Amino acid sequence: MSTTDPRNEPGMVLVGKGEGEFQYLNLKRANRHGLVTGATGTGKTVTLQTLAEGFSNAGVPVFAADVKGDLSGIAMPGEPKEHFVKRAAELGYEWQPDEYPVVFWDLFGEQGHPIRATISEMGPLLLSRLLEANDVQEGVINIVFRVADDNGLILHDLKDFRAMLQLISDSRAELQQKYGNVAPATVGALQRQLLVLENQGATKFFGEPPLNLHDFIRTERGQGVINILAADKLMRSPRLYATFLLWMLSELFETLPEVGDPEKPKLVFFFDEAHLLFDNSPKALLDAVEQVVRLIRSKGVGVYFVTQNPLDVPETVLGQLGNRVQHALRAFTPRDQKAVRAAAETFRQRKGFDTATAITELKVGEALVSTLDLKGAPTEVARTFIAPPAARVGPITESERRKIMQNSPMRGRYEETVDADSAFEQLQKRAQEAQQPAAPAGDGGIMDQIGGMLGGILGGGKPPPINPKTGKPMRVPPTLTEQIIKQASTSAARSIGTQVSRAILRGVLGGIFGGKR
Repeated sequence: MSTTDPRNEPGMVLVGKGEGEFQYLNLKRANRHGLVTGATGTGKTVTLQTLAEGFSNAGVPVFAADVKGDLSGIAMPGEPKEHFVKRAAELGYEWQPDEYPVVFWDLFGEQGHPIRATISEMGPLLLSRLLEANDVQEGVINIVFRVADDNGLILHDLKDFRAMLQLISDSRAELQQKYGNVAPATVGALQRQLLVLENQGATKFFGEPPLNLHDFIRTERGQGVINILAADKLMRSPRLYATFLLWMLSELFETLPEVGDPEKPKLVFFFDEAHLLFDNSPKALLDAVEQVVRLIRSKGVGVYFVTQNPLDVPETVLGQLGNRVQHALRAFTPRDQKAVRAAAETFRQRKGFDTATAITELKVGEALVSTLDLKGAPTEVARTFIAPPAARVGPITESERRKIMQNSPMRGRYEETVDADSAFEQLQKRAQEAQQPAAPAGDGGIMDQIGGMLGGILGGGKPPPINPKTGKPMRVPPTLTEQIIKQASTSAARSIGTQVSRAILRGVLGGIFGGKR
């Protein structure tokens, strides 16, 4: 056994050993993104954990989605499994257990700290995708955002968005000339889609306090913190999962400064079940993904897609992924055979090595590896035994998870929801201001107050101008602000009228039943 530990190679992350030499991922080229593919059960999750541990040891923070719950074990010391100990010895070092600093996150706040974003941060493009909106519906969503911006209305959560949908529906006649047509049927369809989104748990995701992405970019004791998103429940809402991760990438791109090609990444982002990002995505969204993937490397962020089939990733994105780990593929169907050929052709070929045949023969824990060298060129493909993880492989227990969360530096930062003053509350406030009556001429009783309020809603305010030709009042269309106030005020008046009617009805019924005693 060699006295030199291959895991300690400066500026390198050990991937494994093959073709008589070690296979490394160069930290200076780790922000050029990567791809981990292979059929189910071939070892992709273990490879992901090995890479995450290597990045953490190099002081690089990691974010990874835990789709099956298996990745959570990285927070606990590993067990000396026979094949891990044997594999480490073959690679030239002694296997030792280790654990890593981990923070658990969960969009639903059940298995980790809650993650929230505001509707405004999500933006119309991603929200349209989340609602599965067609082109017409996407146009209405854009109008919602534009009207909110033009009128100082803040969109934080779904009730804000719902209130704005109702507003533009009621004000569509005035909005048409400036923003375009808003059909009631389209608004109704979007409202129904909001119900579906709420049933999937999106209500917990939209709101405040929003996630501070710098909380992902942390180190502890010289190791990069590994942020794990509990995604087993989230995977039941695949569109929410994919949209959230794309939102994260977009926010990182907007937030982080340009750094070029640093000595090591600021953050490495593992996108498991990556096909969900691209399935049935409109061209505008695919263009946005390609742009973010292409440009975010200059922010020091490396993105690694993990999926079963390389054909799951569009060619425009696939061309941006310089570091490749290909586990076994099974060529049972014509599509499988096409995937094998496509995967083989993406590697830099080694003389005398049949890449396509090797892909179908790889064993569990074995992969074809090609990474970028210091000059940015891909290395020749090498059949590689993947280095074993040092932390636990498999899920942690609920008690272990609770203990980690109790000791987490993020504890108490995101748990409490803040219902800030946003569009819904702002519309309510304007309604209340419109309901304030002038000094009552009567005795100030409840009927006088209601009369004054209804008078203000239906006919109050500044009198209309007089037409000089006819001498009659001119009809002046209401402004958008007046529409906002009238809509909210009318809703409040209806509520008050209902309450008064119920009170009268209770009194009448009470008298009837009282008379029968």
